[in-house]
Amino acid sequence: MTHLKKSVLTKRKFMGLIASVPVLATPFLGSAAVAQEILTQEQEAVRRNISSFRTVDWREHFDDLGKGVMVADTVSRALHFWTADSNDGTDGYRLYPTSVPISEELTRRGYTSVIKKVEGPTWTPTPSMRERDPSLPLVVPAGPKNPLGTHALYLSWQYYRIHGTHDTRKIGRKASDGCIGLYNNMIADLYARVPVGMRVRVI
Repeated sequence: MTHLKKSVLTKRKFMGLIASVPVLATPFLGSAAVAQEILTQEQEAVRRNISSFRTVDWREHFDDLGKGVMVADTVSRALHFWTADSNDGTDGYRLYPTSVPISEELTRRGYTSVIKKVEGPTWTPTPSMRERDPSLPLVVPAGPKNPLGTHALYLSWQYYRIHGTHDTRKIGRKASDGCIGLYNNMIADLYARVPVGMRVRVI
């Protein structure tokens, strides 16, 4: 996922990413042939990342767009977002790679909504987390050690969030205790677009 983390993914950007993956000017590049081989490998990696995302249509999950809607896909590990004026589903559409719950036991699916937005959130381990690991701190303040990253969207389900992460290795993996995690730059972008009350479906 490292080739996709620098910008928000839209359908229009997919082909642009494939066509314009940069090759860094590094000392070991001894020939144009070597440079071309590296470029080909980079482009293939992008193709694999893109093909791993499933196509999702908001109409399969909601009767209307309302304030906008989100679908968190725990299978392809991606968050799909549509604004209230997405029309046919292409304008105002965003796709964000995510981390997902580490097990079925911790995965909750169904309909929920955003009830609160917090920039610089603090993190409080849930009771079940503390049962599994009593050594966890009572509270972790905002900062580089906070598991919620830079921004958090609180859902109507208690303890469930869509949030950032400082540990970028988690994105694209089963790595959370129930939440949906995004790269910090992407949760910041999403945070700015999401109004309180936006509906969410986790599938």
